[in-house]
Amino acid sequence: MTAAADRAIVGKLARGSLLSRLTAHGRKPLRLTAVPRDHVVGDRAVGEALLAGRFALGDDSIGLADLDFAALGAEGPLAEALQGFSWLRDLAAAAGRERGAKLAETLAARWLVAHGTRVDPAWRPDLWGTRILYWTAYAPFVLSSRDQGYRSALLNTLARGARHLDSTADKAPPGLPRITAWAGLVTAALILQGGLPRIARAESGLMRALAAAQYEDGGLMSRNPAEQMLLVDRLGLLRAAYFASKQELPDGLEDSSAAALAALHGITMGDGALSSWQGCNPSNAARIAALIDGCGLRARPLRSARGWGYHRLTALGTVLVVDAAPPPPRMSATSCASTLALELGDGPQRLVVNCGGPGLLPTALPAELTDALRSTAAHSTLTLADTNSTALLAGGQLGKGVEDVRVDRSEDNDSSRLVAAHDGYVRGFGLVHERSLILGNDGKEVRGQDKLVPKGRKRIREAVPFAIRFHLAPGVEAVPTADGMGALLRSRGAPPWNFRCRGAMLTIEESLAIDGSGHPQPTLQLAIVGDTSALGTSIAWQFRRSS
Repeated sequence: MTAAADRAIVGKLARGSLLSRLTAHGRKPLRLTAVPRDHVVGDRAVGEALLAGRFALGDDSIGLADLDFAALGAEGPLAEALQGFSWLRDLAAAAGRERGAKLAETLAARWLVAHGTRVDPAWRPDLWGTRILYWTAYAPFVLSSRDQGYRSALLNTLARGARHLDSTADKAPPGLPRITAWAGLVTAALILQGGLPRIARAESGLMRALAAAQYEDGGLMSRNPAEQMLLVDRLGLLRAAYFASKQELPDGLEDSSAAALAALHGITMGDGALSSWQGCNPSNAARIAALIDGCGLRARPLRSARGWGYHRLTALGTVLVVDAAPPPPRMSATSCASTLALELGDGPQRLVVNCGGPGLLPTALPAELTDALRSTAAHSTLTLADTNSTALLAGGQLGKGVEDVRVDRSEDNDSSRLVAAHDGYVRGFGLVHERSLILGNDGKEVRGQDKLVPKGRKRIREAVPFAIRFHLAPGVEAVPTADGMGALLRSRGAPPWNFRCRGAMLTIEESLAIDGSGHPQPTLQLAIVGDTSALGTSIAWQFRRSS
C-alpha cells in the first residue's frame, strides 16, 4: 500500500462519524484532558533496537521498515506486544520526544491503516486495554504531529476502542486479560474528554475482574509470576491515570494494587529476580527493579501466602521460597506439578532453583522440553515412582492430583518453621508427601525432612522408588563428600555451603535451568534416591553455610 493510500485511510478515520458529530455541533475536537506519567523506566537496549529498525522479544524479532500490522496478526507474544504498544516505554528510554515521536507516529499510523476502520482480532479486549494504557501514558510520542487529520484519527479510534471495551471487556478471558481490558476502559474514562460520567461503571467492572482473578493476599489465581508482574504494571499505569486526572482512587483498587506488589515481592530472590514457578523463569532483575521503583506502590514482601501459595522464609540474607498450594487449575497454560518445591538463595547467589520455563516469552525451546519442564521432576521437591504429583495434560491443562495442601507455619527467637503436606500421591500410592523446613535465624542453616505417610485405602504391594531433587543454580559446583552422603556447594557469589542427608543415597546428576532470557543453562542437581514401602519413609537433609 502506498503512502498516499495510507494518508487517505487515516483521513477517512479523521472524518469519522464521532468527529463529524462533534464539529457539526460546534464542539471542540476530541482531546485528552490529561497525560498520565509512567515512572517505570523502559529497557534502553530494546528502545535502541527499535530506533535501528528492529523489535525483538525473547527468541523472536521482526523488522519495522515494512511492518504490516494486518499481516502481523494478533496471536503470539511478539504480535501482542507490538499490537499493544507497550514498546513505547522502551522507546522513551532510548529517545527524546522529538526523535521517538517520528517512529511512534509512523507505527501508530500504520496501525490505524490496518485496524482502524473495522473491528478485527486486533480489537481483542485485552489488546485494547493495553493500547489505551500506553497510548495515553505516551501521548507525547503518538500525538506530537501537527497533522490534525492524524491526531483526530488516533483520538477518534481511541474513543471507538473505549466504546468497544464498554460492551466486550467482560468477554475477555478471566484473569489478567479481563483486568487489562477494564483497566483500559477506566483509563479512557479518566483521560478522554467527556469520559468521567462513565467512570463508575468502568470501576465496577474492574473491581469485579480483580475479585474473580486475585486472591485476598494479592496473588493472581493463575499463580504465574510473569502475569503477576504485568498485573502490578497495569495497576501502576492505571494509578497514574487517576493522579493525572486528579480523581480519587477507590479504596479497593489501592488495596488490590498494594497486595499485588507484596505478592510479587514475596517470590523475589536476593539477586532481585524472581523464583521460577508455573513455567516462568527469573526474568530480568533490572526490569523488575524498574517496575517496583516506578509503579508508585510500596509494600513489604508477602511472607505467608494462603491463596497465592508461595511462602517466604528469610534470615540475614538467606531467602527460601516454597510452593505450598495446589497448581492452578485454570487461567494458566503453563501450570506445573510443583507442589512443595523450594528455591534457596544466599544474598545475590542462588543455590537451589527450579528448572523454570519460557514464561510469556516467545521461545525456541523444543515442545518436548517445555512439557518436561512442567513436571514434578523439574522442580526441587520429591517425586514418587517418576510420577507427577498432579497429572499434566496437553495444552497446559491439568489432570488429577494435588487437591489439598495442609500448611502449618511458626516463628520463634531461634528459627522459622514451615510444615506442609499434599495429597497428590494418595490416589495412586496411598501416601501423603509431607515436607518440614526450618530456617535458623542466623541464616546459616536450612534443615529439612521429607516424609511419605500412609493415608487412605490404597496400599502399594511392592517397594516404589522415590527421588528428592535439588536443582542447583547455574555456576554452583557440587563436590561429593567421601562418605557419599553429602556435597560441598561452591559458587562465586556466596561462601561454600555443605549439604548432608540421611536415610537414602545421594547422587549428583546433570540438570538445566532456564535463565531470565528463556534460554537453557547447564547445571547440576542433588538427588536423594531410595525406595518406599506402603508404610512410608522419612528422609532428613540439611544445607549449612560453611562460614
